[in-house]
Amino acid sequence: MNVAQAGLAMPDSLWAATASPAPVTLPLDESITVDVAIVGGGFTGLSAALHLAEAGVTVCVLEASEPGWGASGRNGGQVNPTLKHDPDELQRLLGPQAEPLIDAIDRSADLVFELIERHRIPCHPVRRGWLQVAHSEQAVAGLHARAEQWRRRGVQTELLDRAAVARRVGSEAFAGGWLDPRAGGIQPLSFTRGLACAALELGARIHSHTLVSGLRREGRQWCLQTSTGPTVHAQRVLLATNGYTGALWPGLQQTVLAANSFIVATEPLRGEAAHSILPGGETGSNTQRLLLYFRRDEQGRLLLGGRGRFAEPAGSQDFRHLERSLALLFPQLRGVRCDYRWAGRVAITRDFLPHVHEPAPGITMALGYNGRGVAAATAMGRHLALRMTKPDAPFPFPISPIRPIPMHGLQRFYIAAGVAWYALMDRLA
Repeated sequence: MNVAQAGLAMPDSLWAATASPAPVTLPLDESITVDVAIVGGGFTGLSAALHLAEAGVTVCVLEASEPGWGASGRNGGQVNPTLKHDPDELQRLLGPQAEPLIDAIDRSADLVFELIERHRIPCHPVRRGWLQVAHSEQAVAGLHARAEQWRRRGVQTELLDRAAVARRVGSEAFAGGWLDPRAGGIQPLSFTRGLACAALELGARIHSHTLVSGLRREGRQWCLQTSTGPTVHAQRVLLATNGYTGALWPGLQQTVLAANSFIVATEPLRGEAAHSILPGGETGSNTQRLLLYFRRDEQGRLLLGGRGRFAEPAGSQDFRHLERSLALLFPQLRGVRCDYRWAGRVAITRDFLPHVHEPAPGITMALGYNGRGVAAATAMGRHLALRMTKPDAPFPFPISPIRPIPMHGLQRFYIAAGVAWYALMDRLA
């Protein structure tokens, strides 16, 4: 999170209105020394803190606002154990490094639901699978090929035709798709707060409203200067700020495009709409270039998310494109109102893979989940904790140098142009 966002209150959203209570996490008021200091209180940072604390490591999380303020508390709550690239494409891109990454992502949803069960996190978990659906027969063929790749790796995928998708989704707009049974849905802000509670119970320190304003090496340790005045000294540092990364480390902010994902949520559905739309409890998304994703929550509301303008939303008018999509996909929603509208930043990398950087001894950065952060970031935190405690242990995510996106200062233009281009391609398709 950057300087301008420090100390902001939790933004309004369905998740903020319905989340379990936040743990007490006070600003840092004294200088401390720990084994590991983590910047960012989202899925990556809190999962890492939890697993480090389990291993007996002294760890401190420094969060500029409060845990879950960023994308971890604002996303659609879909727990999808996939990346943008299919397994065969990952093998082509990464060679021998691909299989450990594929395996880690394959197990990522398992980890989320295991943590929920083990720590009794009250976040309304539902694991009925993820429906990925397409508008054209050509796109359906690609989805069936994707499902077959995962089937070869032991996943009991289901291939769905037009009629099967219509029954499961409640919309006639799709030509077919597939079901990934590993996936599910959660209340993401409650999950984030549950991770924080579990980490605190194991001895981790979490300090909210504590912006890290400076980072420097002092001998064998790192010194983190905070906005509250005190410092934190640590042997190792993890920067886990994802789409809200600021200028703390040179060039890191420029390695991702921080695009806004907008979400609307209806009132609780009743009657035909409640019985026909996602009656099995699956989550879903389509294959358009401008992705739409959808699910029901525990109160029966329908959520629909997708790309929005680069700037933060200024009012309900900025969500009209999503409300139009709701009406087109689900005509049975006529007369149903939208009760909540909100947005959060997605960190997009050039290669659509999560990035891990280790630019200096004792410092690690992890970011860029490309819309798959619930499962992937939680798994990333666990694997980073293992890497810090057992340096010789296998690490499934590729380590890469920091490579800023050229002319990153034009990211607002990049995103706006990309949205316009993809919208045109979707219409033509």
